[in-house]
Amino acid sequence: MQCLERGKRPSPKLRREMICIVFSEMMLACASPSKQASTEVAKKMVAKYPCSLQDVIECDVVGAGYHSLVKHLQARIENVKRSSVPRIQKRKRGSDECDTDEIPAEQRAAVQDTYGCIMWDMKFMPVSETLESQQEKKDQMKVLSEKTTFSPEEVKPLMKCTFFSQRKAINSGADLQSLIKEWPFLFKEIGMIVHFHDLTGVSLKETFFRNVEKKGKRVLEFMRGIGADRSKQVLQAVTKLKIQRGQLEGCSEDVKDLVLLLLSYFNEKEEDLFYYVEETCMTKEVQVESFPVTPCIIVCGTSCYAAKLFMLSVDQKIVNDDISDFIAAVCMMFASYYCLNIHYPVGLGSTLEFIQRCFFNINPEKGTKVETKKNKKQLSVNPRVLSLITDLSDHEWRETC
Repeated sequence: MQCLERGKRPSPKLRREMICIVFSEMMLACASPSKQASTEVAKKMVAKYPCSLQDVIECDVVGAGYHSLVKHLQARIENVKRSSVPRIQKRKRGSDECDTDEIPAEQRAAVQDTYGCIMWDMKFMPVSETLESQQEKKDQMKVLSEKTTFSPEEVKPLMKCTFFSQRKAINSGADLQSLIKEWPFLFKEIGMIVHFHDLTGVSLKETFFRNVEKKGKRVLEFMRGIGADRSKQVLQAVTKLKIQRGQLEGCSEDVKDLVLLLLSYFNEKEEDLFYYVEETCMTKEVQVESFPVTPCIIVCGTSCYAAKLFMLSVDQKIVNDDISDFIAAVCMMFASYYCLNIHYPVGLGSTLEFIQRCFFNINPEKGTKVETKKNKKQLSVNPRVLSLITDLSDHEWRETC
């Protein structure tokens, strides 16, 4: 209570004791508190003591701000109930819950597609537009895309005006090859930035740069220090990246460290996100059959640090073969998931969700972008992401105390 009243963050030990005390009080009112009850309690606790209990990274609230507290309360409830509920009975009850899930399996795709979007589907065409004017602007962009040079200021308004038609084509399930042919700028950096902003309300590169500058150093310090101490795998990754990076400095090099260390921290495969080819490899020579179907960055070089060129692959097709810098490649890879209605693969779910919440400020309170399996329960925020956010918050308070 002294920590809470002073606006300080309690240590992990005090936090655990607090959870036990609160749970004991909850048990006096109900022998088996529901998740809804835990959520209400957590919400009130965070509302009263936001400085001490809120989920934050460098003063930015993550999600609703109380998800980690809900997670800890639920874990306590399940631990206490485990000893009193027969295992067979518990399994049976779990299967019943899956059968009566609020969101049927066939509807989950739509929930994931719209996740984080503010204008996923436009019911009506803009008043100033007609089918003819949309087609005319579309044809203009096709002509522009074939030129060796074009003015970004000429492309931006055209992309913005035809957002309605772009969404209709994507949401109707048009195949990737058709989208590349009909909307070539959707797969170029300038066009994807405009589409992503209209879709999510987030300025793609500006938001990413701002958050890397604000939070990147803190995350890197944690990974290289506490993360490396806790995990042999992270320690090996830190050592390997230090050798590969050498004397290179700059924001782009820090972002490379960030992404690769996050993959290592969450124990997710680097080859699911990066595919390395020879520096002189031509587009037509790349063996796309071995790529994942989800967005993948093709690195032309032996490592991200040595590469001078990057490509973007979606659905085992190279959609952009001329990306000059790593940050642009990461932003386009991430934006592809939203612009093209693609779910995060399970194997990259933690890394992508952390990047989404920490560096792109996309924090929906409900739903998930990760592909789900039938009868598999999904949480609003990935538990592993919540754990890292809590650890980062604790690390930040220890550093400032």
